[in-house]
Amino acid sequence: MNQAKVEKLVSRLRYNIRSGPRKLKNIDGPEGRLRKIQKTLTAVIKYERIELNYARADETRGYVEQLISEALRHGPHHKETMELANFWIIEKQLVHKLFKVLVPRYENYTTSFTKLHNAPYIYPGFAFKRAILELKGNIYPAVEQINPYQHNLLHNILLDAARKEYRLEKYKKISADMNL
Repeated sequence: MNQAKVEKLVSRLRYNIRSGPRKLKNIDGPEGRLRKIQKTLTAVIKYERIELNYARADETRGYVEQLISEALRHGPHHKETMELANFWIIEKQLVHKLFKVLVPRYENYTTSFTKLHNAPYIYPGFAFKRAILELKGNIYPAVEQINPYQHNLLHNILLDAARKEYRLEKYKKISADMNL
C-alpha cells in the first residue's frame, strides 16, 4: 500500500497562530478588511519591513506566510498559486519578486518567513499597540536590541580597559607594599 506524504498535501505554517477569534472591524465590511490586508501584504513584499497597528500586522502575517509557503511548494507554474498571488498582491510586478527573489531566499528555511516585533507607541496615551512586520533576511539593520553584553561594543571595550588599568595599579601598589 502506497501512502502519500501528508505534508505535501497540506500546507504547514511555520509559526504559532493565535488562539481565539480576532475582533477586527472595518467600515466597509469584509471587503474593506480584505482590501486592507491586500495593501498591507503588498507593502510587506515591496518594502520587506513595515510598521503598523499590531492587530493588522498579526493578521497579515498569516497571509504572507501562507502565500510564501504556497509559492515555495508549487512554484510559478501552478495555476492556483498564481491566482492566489494575483489576488493578494496588488502591484503585479511584485509577483515576480515573490517567485524570483523571495522563493529562492526561503528555500532552506525551517522556521517562519516573517518576524513580528512590538514597536513603541507613537505618543503617550495612544490606544493602539504598534508592531513591525518584516520578512526575514532583508537588507535592513536588525530591529532586535543588540545584546549589551557583547565584548566588541565600545562601552564594553572602554570598561575592560579601565578594569585592566585598575587591576594593574592595584597590583603595583600591593607589590610595592610587599617590597618595603
